[in-house]
Amino acid sequence: MKKSTVIHTLNELPQKFDLDEFLERLIVIQKIDEGLEDEKNGKTISHSKVKKMVAKWNK
Repeated sequence: MKKSTVIHTLNELPQKFDLDEFLERLIVIQKIDEGLEDEKNGKTISHSKVKKMVAKWNK
């Protein structure tokens, strides 16, 4: 995560805020960034493949 992302997120919060809320926002941003990076690198599974996998679990 870039420092600029942390600063931007901090600046979006009100003057008084809960630290847990700030940390939760940063975690969500990090997870989204990781998912986008995985998608770029072909480390994802198609929706149709996931549906087939889940269908097997439900048998």
